[in-house]
Order: sequence, then structure tokens, then C-alpha cells
Amino acid sequence: MKQRSPGLVLDADAARPLESGDAAASRLQRAGSAVQKGYLVAQRKARSLVRGVHSRWRRSLQLRVVTSTLLFSVLVTAVLGFFLVHQVQTGLLDAKTQSAFNDHYAGLSTARNIIQDSDQQDPDRQLDQIIEDLSARSGSTGLYDVVIMPSVGGMTGRVSGGVDEASVPERLREDVRKNGELPYGNYTEIIRGTQREPGLAVGAQLSSTYELYYLFPLDHEQQMLNLVQQTLVLVAIALTLLLAAVAYVVTRQVVTPVRQAASSAEKLSSGDLSERMKVRGEDDLARLAMSFNDMAGSLQEKIQELEELSKLQRQFVSDVSHELRTPLTTIRMAGDLLYDDRDDLDPTMRRSVELLQSQLERFEELLADLLEISRHDAGAATLATGTVDIRDSVLKAVGEAEQIAEKRGIKVVLRLPVDPCVAEFDARRINRILRNLVVNAIEHSEGKDVIVTAAGDRDAVAVAVRDFGVGLKEGEEHLCFDRFWRADPARARTTGGTGLGLSISKEDALLHGGWLQAWGMPGKGSQFRLSLPRKSGGELRGSPLPLAPPEITLGRTLSAFSSMQGDFDRKGIWISGPGEDQ
Repeated sequence: MKQRSPGLVLDADAARPLESGDAAASRLQRAGSAVQKGYLVAQRKARSLVRGVHSRWRRSLQLRVVTSTLLFSVLVTAVLGFFLVHQVQTGLLDAKTQSAFNDHYAGLSTARNIIQDSDQQDPDRQLDQIIEDLSARSGSTGLYDVVIMPSVGGMTGRVSGGVDEASVPERLREDVRKNGELPYGNYTEIIRGTQREPGLAVGAQLSSTYELYYLFPLDHEQQMLNLVQQTLVLVAIALTLLLAAVAYVVTRQVVTPVRQAASSAEKLSSGDLSERMKVRGEDDLARLAMSFNDMAGSLQEKIQELEELSKLQRQFVSDVSHELRTPLTTIRMAGDLLYDDRDDLDPTMRRSVELLQSQLERFEELLADLLEISRHDAGAATLATGTVDIRDSVLKAVGEAEQIAEKRGIKVVLRLPVDPCVAEFDARRINRILRNLVVNAIEHSEGKDVIVTAAGDRDAVAVAVRDFGVGLKEGEEHLCFDRFWRADPARARTTGGTGLGLSISKEDALLHGGWLQAWGMPGKGSQFRLSLPRKSGGELRGSPLPLAPPEITLGRTLSAFSSMQGDFDRKGIWISGPGEDQ
């Protein structure tokens, strides 16, 4: 029978501790991950709390005032309390020192009289008598303890009240030995077995061989000082809270009307012209409320006047536009007859008839735009939505502008997606928007190509029309949608459309819940982007196409990347490009 090799047994046995060590390491790793996760959660909560407090601090005037009052109150009460405690402590110790010196002087005189009256007695009996008489004078409350210590070695002293001779500080004994005629005092600790208490030691030379010391406990003064400190702390807390409450009440009286004024101003700015502030009393805040109400009343009157004037204006434009259609139709019929027979007229009359025909077409376009604007102003514009492919609308708009592009020698480049981009919209209005954008791009392209791009995502479809003409100056990307606005006022009025095309297009886009936005840069051209939601009435949150052209966005990104790489290079860091070794 084969026996197992000892080496195999040794390896198997050694594997068990290794497996248990891996398990322990895994448990330690899981515990460390849990601790780290808990730390991150606590850190996020702390940051959220700090942000909340900081936001509350910045937004609440009342909180800042009350907090500042509270801090200043704490500071003032702390400073005053410190000086008050110091004065009380100094007064108590001065009074105690004066009383201690008086008591010691009286006891010293008594002890010297005892020594003089009993010169022939035993020195030990003299010391006992002195201790007995002086201790009796301290009273039942133990006002002081008496210590008699020898000035030379080989002699014993006396103590009363069980105090230790070590309670007398060595520095005081040196002062007494140098000049024993005068009493000296020093603060010390009175030792009674294992107990220690603060005290005052006063001493003087009793005779050539002995020194007399009085030990005065300071526990009473310490208790009084503790009582004063506790009282001051309680008074300071109560005073601080009272001042904070007073500051809260006072600031609330001021802040509440201000908040009401801010709320009224917000309602007024949102269109609620009937909002007014309540007037209470006759103080400054009441005058503020009255002034605010007067201002709101004046604004309401002016806005109502402007609204009435605007209504009259819109009504006038609508009425005039409708009234002009009848004579325009008659003029149009006469103009068409003349235009059909223009070949039979002399060249001068033929040219006049052609100009009449072109201006009649321009007049009809202006009249149609005025009628459309009046419908938007009156809120009478409606949508006839249907499911349409945005690519078909783009092709139709480009086809209608093809003749204008051929006359100017401009090529319109289409970048349409392969897959359908279907959305719900009013095809007539969207075709008009796209035709206006394409025609405007052709007229301002300065002979360069025009690029029309369409795209779609899950929620929206978009069309961008790009030209490479003079572009737009800063701020003109909003002005270009104003009525009768022209980028170059010096251009002839016969160039371009009626000046209402982009305004009508903006209104049509908003009617769909979409966006019509412009981007431009002097010398780089301009780009107009139309974005529409897929579903009619849906909320538009983004656009499938960028507002700025891709080459502009890419250029900014590369410029920013080059700047970052330059910074890294200056710091000695190399950024490798594609395919390079890291």
C-alpha cells in the first residue's frame, strides 16, 4: 500500500490556515468598506447640513440679526462677568488679609505677654498655654489654626486643629526669619491628614527661638466666590436669551412687513396688478406700504392704458388689413390684365407694369403677414396638427426657395437623416417657418452655400439652417425676432421680405410648444434652429441639434483642451494622443 508523502500532508495542513486567513482578510475588507461607506454617508449629510445652514444664513435677515445679537451678548456678558468676578475675588481676599493680619497681631501680643509673665516656667508649658489661649480665641467655628515652630533645630513646636506643619510655606518662614519684627503673609494649602484646602498663612517672630503662624481657611471665601460665579452664569444665560428674544421680536416687527412687501412685489411682477400691501399705523413701514400701493396703482393704470392702446393698435392693424384686401383685389385684377398685355406696350410702360406686378406681390405678402400677426396677437391662431415627417417639410421648403438660390448662384446642402423623423405638428405653419429660414439664409449668405440639417431623438425633432454670411453681432440673436427689425438698416427695403417673417415664425414655434433660436458671430455666419416636441402638447426639454455649429463647438473644445495641455506641459505632465504609449 502506498503511503502518502509527508510533504503532501504538510501542504494540506498549511492550506487550512491560509484559507482562514483569506476569510479573515475578506471580512476585514468588508468591514472596511462598510466603515468607508458610513463615513461617506456621514460626510454627505454633514455637507448637506452645512449647505442648508449657509443658505438659511444668506437668505434670512432675521436669523443673522438674532445670531449676531446672541454672539455679542455672550461676548459682553463674558467680559463683564470676568471683571466682576475678579473685583469680587480681590475684595474678598483683601478683606480676609486685613482681618488675618489684625487677628495675628492680637494673638502675637497675647503670646508675648504670656512669655513675659511666666519667665520661670517650663518652655513646653508656655507653648501649651499659648496654643490653648490662642485656639480659644478662634472660636467654635475654627476661624484660624495656630502653629508655633522653632527657629533653631533640636526643638519641637506646637499645632492646633490637627494641621500639618507643612501647611506653612517655606518662603513665608524665610521672610519671617529675615525680619521677624513685621508680620508676613502668603497663600498656601492647609493640610489636615489627607485633606487639603486653600488658606492664608500669616506669621511673625514670637521670640528668639520660636515663630508664631496663623492659618486662615479660605473655604468660606471660596464658597462665596463660587456662588457669585454661578449667579453670574445664570444671569448671563438669562440675559443672553432675553436679548435674543428681544432681538427676535424687534426684527420680526421689521422683517415681517419687508417680507410682505417682497411677496407683494413678486405677485405684482408676475402679473397680479390688484395686489396691495396692508397699511398698519403711521410709521415708516406704513409709509412704505402706502408708497408701494401708490406705485402699484400707478403701474396698474399705465399698464391698463397700454393694454387698451395695444388692443386698439391690434384692432386697427386687423381692420386695415381686412379693409385693404378688397381694393387690393381690384388693383390686382387690373394689374394682372396689364401684365398679361405687357408685350403690346412700349418698353417704358412695360417696365412700369412689371414693377407694378412685383410690388403688388410684395404688398400681398405684407398684408398676409399683418393678418397672421393680428391672429397671433388676438390669440385666434390655431393648429391643425398631423403626423408629418420633418424631412418632407425640409424638402418642400428648399424646393420653394430653389429659384431664389439659383438666381444668386447659391447651393443649398441638405443633411437629412436616413430614418424618418416623424412628429405631430401643423405642416402649413412649419413649412412657412422653414421657408422663411431658408430664404433668409440665402439672402444673407453673401454668395456662399447654405446648409440645412435635420435630426431627431426620442422626444424631439429639430432643423438647423446654417449660412456663412456676415453673421450676427452680440445681442442680435434675440433682436432678429422683433417685428420689422433688420440687421443692416442701410440695406434697401426692397431687399428681403416684409420684416415680419421671423416674428411670425417665432409665434408659430411657440404655438407648437417648440423653440426657434438663433446663433451668430461676425464673419462666421449664423444658424437658426427650430426644435419641436414629438408629441403635440408635449414638453420640450432639449434639442437633438446644437445651437452653435459643430465646427464652432469643436473649435472651442480643442482650444480649451490645448490650454489645459499647455498647463499640464508647464507642470511637466505629458498627455499622450491616440495610439501613443501612456
